Amino acid sequence: MADLKMPELNYVMIVGNLTKDPSFRVTANNTPVVNFSIASNRRYRDRTNSWQEDVCYVGVVAWNRLAESCRQRLKKGSAVLVEGELQTRNWKGEDGSHRTILEVKARRIQFLNKFPRNNGAPSTLEEDFNGTISEDDELFDFFEDREDTFLKSTDNSET
Repeated sequence: MADLKMPELNYVMIVGNLTKDPSFRVTANNTPVVNFSIASNRRYRDRTNSWQEDVCYVGVVAWNRLAESCRQRLKKGSAVLVEGELQTRNWKGEDGSHRTILEVKARRIQFLNKFPRNNGAPSTLEEDFNGTISEDDELFDFFEDREDTFLKSTDNSET
């Protein structure tokens, strides 16, 4: 039994709202990085059959083009779906103590809010984008809403 090897899987998917504006910076070698935290709510019924709510706060880090997209599109209260992996980060605090944090390293982020329009019409497709950005994307497909994305995917599967 000791030789049994478990598959290695580190995958997280979580939906929530940003608790404050994202923190954007550029590393010493000019790599963009953004950090933010989201609050994910869970509703459940307790023993008395009353609805209760539990909030889980989760830190998220995104790099490169994904970080740039988050910087442009996210603010406090924005709703997002984040897919990625858990990672730990260690550092030494100002008081000399060792600190550790567990956070999600984002691989894909779906922005769930509509973006504001100028005088009723977007000036660019990117300005009205309500979709998904992935760190692997070279070109982003912009759709006005999720229904168009669904319709496009079903049209392609039927041909």
